Amino acid sequence: MPPHQELLSRVFGFSGFRPGQEEIVAAVAAGRDVLAIMPTGGGKSLCYQLPALMAPGVTVVFSPLIALMRDQVRALRAAGVAAGALTSANTADETAEVLAALDQGRLRLLYMAPERLAAVGTVQFLRRIGTRRIAVDEAHCVSQWGHDFRPDYLRIGALRRALGVPLAAFTATADAETRAEIVARLFDGRAPATFLRGFDRPNLRLAFAVKDQPRRQILDFAAARRGQSGIVYCATRARTESLAAALAEAGHPACAYHGGMEADDRRAVEARFQREDGLVVVATVAFGMGIDKPDIRWVAHAALPKSIEAYWQEVGRAGRDGAPAGTLTLYGAEDIRFRRAQIDEGAAPPERKAADHARLNALLGLAEAVSCRRQRLLAYFGETAEPCGACDLCDAPPELFDGTEAVRKALSAILRTGERFGAGHLTDILTGTATDRVRACGHDALPTFGVGRDLSRAAWAAVFRQMMGRDLVRPDPALHGALWLTEAARPVLRGEVPVTLRRDTIRKAATAPVVRALVSEEDAPLLSALKAKRRAIAEAQGVPAYVVFPDRTLIEMAERRPRTLDEMAGVSGVGAKKLESYGRAFLEVILGAPPPELHPARRGLAGRAEAALFDRLAAAEAALRRGEDGTGRPLSCPPATLRRIAERRPRTPEALAAIPGMGPRKAERFGAAFLALLADSG
Repeated sequence: MPPHQELLSRVFGFSGFRPGQEEIVAAVAAGRDVLAIMPTGGGKSLCYQLPALMAPGVTVVFSPLIALMRDQVRALRAAGVAAGALTSANTADETAEVLAALDQGRLRLLYMAPERLAAVGTVQFLRRIGTRRIAVDEAHCVSQWGHDFRPDYLRIGALRRALGVPLAAFTATADAETRAEIVARLFDGRAPATFLRGFDRPNLRLAFAVKDQPRRQILDFAAARRGQSGIVYCATRARTESLAAALAEAGHPACAYHGGMEADDRRAVEARFQREDGLVVVATVAFGMGIDKPDIRWVAHAALPKSIEAYWQEVGRAGRDGAPAGTLTLYGAEDIRFRRAQIDEGAAPPERKAADHARLNALLGLAEAVSCRRQRLLAYFGETAEPCGACDLCDAPPELFDGTEAVRKALSAILRTGERFGAGHLTDILTGTATDRVRACGHDALPTFGVGRDLSRAAWAAVFRQMMGRDLVRPDPALHGALWLTEAARPVLRGEVPVTLRRDTIRKAATAPVVRALVSEEDAPLLSALKAKRRAIAEAQGVPAYVVFPDRTLIEMAERRPRTLDEMAGVSGVGAKKLESYGRAFLEVILGAPPPELHPARRGLAGRAEAALFDRLAAAEAALRRGEDGTGRPLSCPPATLRRIAERRPRTPEALAAIPGMGPRKAERFGAAFLALLADSG
């Protein structure tokens, strides 16, 4: 029996490898750089644990969560493998035990968090203990384009170079873009031996549903699986607690888990979930990555995840034992607004935000799929498949209709408005709603005005959602969510390609209760951009965000969209000092470009009645600098002088000449014009 087969049987108790494992183990054991993408539950950890036992030296494993490391160390020690972890959760005795085992050459696997690489001396320490190989779990965390970016993962590539040892990277979900960045960051762009072992989890039943009394939907889903371990993912901490309480009230053993809890309380939930059968944990996405529990029978999302990668990572925590497991993902308009706002309010550069919006579009496409979900999901990861016969759409095909005409109307409205407006404004145009903004832009005169009165506003929102899911249109972060046409939309607009839409989700959207938002759908992206600017300023100054501007001030900015400092001064909460300090920065967000520069003398009048008089005086001064006939000797009045005139409003030539900066000669040149303007101003 080959050595790796003997170790597999004797240490781990397996009679054979799972599909794809053996060749990855062979490549890692041979000292090759390796990138392996394997489905959750596919046995990734064995692919670096087994080679660690096949030759002397220490394999250092970088993992993103302490719970995950501790869990793997416990399992390895139970199998008789000398393994340890150096984490911030260690007791002094635990750390001393690990260091002693390393000094004595007994430890084969050492788990560490990537954050430890920031400490001085870590590289020298790893060199001294005889590090033979580096393994990276959850390698997608190295990608700044991924859904779980961890900055300290970027240090691992430098460590590989410093130690001169091979590196094996593993992840369950990584699209082509993320895989390319893993190669660039960890392997310096040199292609490792790459193993793409499929993304499919045929034992998972995939299902999505439009929100319709979401608490009841989750409770019904859990009731059909009473007594089985499950996870419910929520977008906010408050939601985890309220939904956990509702499940407990319905008779389920349930508890909440989120980042706001004390560390001891989180560990207690993790331990309880590992130990108890049938426990339901309602959690933010922080929960689950560190839980190697094979018999989780279901995962539900109470709100839309961030991306397909995040979705597949999270539902993949169910059914790791290969037995059937159920999933349900709820989504609604408020979820999409929330996810868009998360992207727009983030500190990422524009190209990253654009990529994140495209990823969210792809997830909407999965949610609004018209046929087998598994086919669509695997296609996203570059794989082909036959209809699975085991997702909600295969079980009950959705009601479809030819939506080409509706989509072409929407695309036409986008083009005719210059691709500068969001779905809310476009819906006003299509439904013939002559809002102040529609009239101000002249869009009530467009040929598309009112052509979509056959559909309700909610139905049009569902149409736009499905258009984004088919990647026909994308929101532009630089233009606060304005929709623009992708290349895929052009043949649809020309009538060359038909579009099939789901009638059932449109009908459900039309009857769903309206969730009141802080601002209209049209103004929400701008509010997100204003919040992002506020956060950046607040962080730079080390003050709470509300000290810069409270929410109500940003809401008013988003709704009124001031275009000048004078208009900005009229927004509630924008006083003279804050206008001077922040006015231009927030105007630039609203305008999408730097506002015109104003002289400090003029800027100090912003929002005051004297501002308009200053502007008229400045125009008259410019016209008369060389006299009425344009041939005189140049004379000019500095802005500070014009400001004094606007503020003091002299009524006689003598009073005008007495203003500092004027004098008799300037009074003679400009006096008549200035006094006339002063008289007209009242």
